[in-house]
Amino acid sequence: MTIDNYKFAGKKAIVRVDFNVPLDENGNITDDTRIRGALPTLKKVLAEGGALIIMSHMGKPKGKVNPKFSLSQIVKAVSEKLGVEVQFAPDCAKAAEAAAALKAGEVLLLENLRYYPEEEGKPVGIDKEDPAYDEAKKAMKTSQKEFAKTLASYADCYINDAFGTAHRKHASTAVIADYFEADNKMLGYLMEKEVNAVDNVLSNIKRPFTAIMGGSKVSTKIGIIENLMDKVDNLILCGGMTYTFAKAQGGTIGNSICEDDKLELALNIIAKAKEKGVNLVLGVDCVAADAFANDANTQVVPANAIPEGWEGLDAGPKTQVLFADAIKNAKTILWNGPAGVFEFDNFTAGSRAIADAIAEATKNGAFSLIVGGDSVACINNFGMADQVSYISTGGGALLEAIEGKVLPGIAAIKG
Repeated sequence: MTIDNYKFAGKKAIVRVDFNVPLDENGNITDDTRIRGALPTLKKVLAEGGALIIMSHMGKPKGKVNPKFSLSQIVKAVSEKLGVEVQFAPDCAKAAEAAAALKAGEVLLLENLRYYPEEEGKPVGIDKEDPAYDEAKKAMKTSQKEFAKTLASYADCYINDAFGTAHRKHASTAVIADYFEADNKMLGYLMEKEVNAVDNVLSNIKRPFTAIMGGSKVSTKIGIIENLMDKVDNLILCGGMTYTFAKAQGGTIGNSICEDDKLELALNIIAKAKEKGVNLVLGVDCVAADAFANDANTQVVPANAIPEGWEGLDAGPKTQVLFADAIKNAKTILWNGPAGVFEFDNFTAGSRAIADAIAEATKNGAFSLIVGGDSVACINNFGMADQVSYISTGGGALLEAIEGKVLPGIAAIKG
């Protein structure tokens, strides 16, 4: 069943969204991208005469009620975006009466799902090494099913539009689907767009295919790097992981971030790229600083000859040209991870060079996919969101999909 084929008139739809939005110290939303992303699905239900029950998590309260993570803080913003006054249920597991009273066109937002440990299905307060852990885990799985059944009882149909949590087998993202017949559960518009974006990158590749992988640690990206080796023509590795590769090849990196236990892994990646005919692009120079600060003294030095007491914080000018050359002629582009410490204004040039090259390639017909919080933040900060093909809201989920893993949130609906 698809959202376009379903008749919502007179029905209550429970929709899993990802409203885990960033808040400032006063509880004000600082980036409403995720809320805006879910609007087409939510408005579809309302426009057709359905009632909405919206559920989401926020933060990591670890199964405990914490006002800091209350979704009550976003009721006003969601109401404004939907154009409907949103009701609020202060306890997501005790909202049956409020849900039953909903009329066509009305909206109910449930409190943070993760106030209940049953949502994530993990035992709380017991160590994995404890002999009683396995029994506690088994009991929690039973409780998780009951929690999911309670949530499902509020509605006639279920829509999953939270791609960012699709890689988790949580009560609201996967288990709940068991309590709806096949023709009463579906993916939302945002979820379908994310799935199609993955297909465009992995199944419908137009070449050349360039992937840009950044971040501080190669260890966190090894799965996706290895999977991409069989798919890409050009693989750019940038950000903090650059210096692990530089040191692995005998370079000196000063105080730069480095995973000393991953030097052999870095060499294996270099060898594998050569074996598979992948053009592996690594930085040749960097902007080094004498402190981890925006106002630090800087100098441009070779990426493999950073002076003692200095650390690489951004890609250098020669490296920026190398990156741009590998991007501009691409027809499929995946970007995950910045080229430098983009949080500091003085170290954004490398990431900006990548963004500019992606925008140019996109203008020339390439499909460009931006994934991961930092890369998305870069594109948004540069004001270039409208110059790329697709910006993913689900970093971890999309990366796992690209790694070739099955996403429980999608499997629960599509089978």
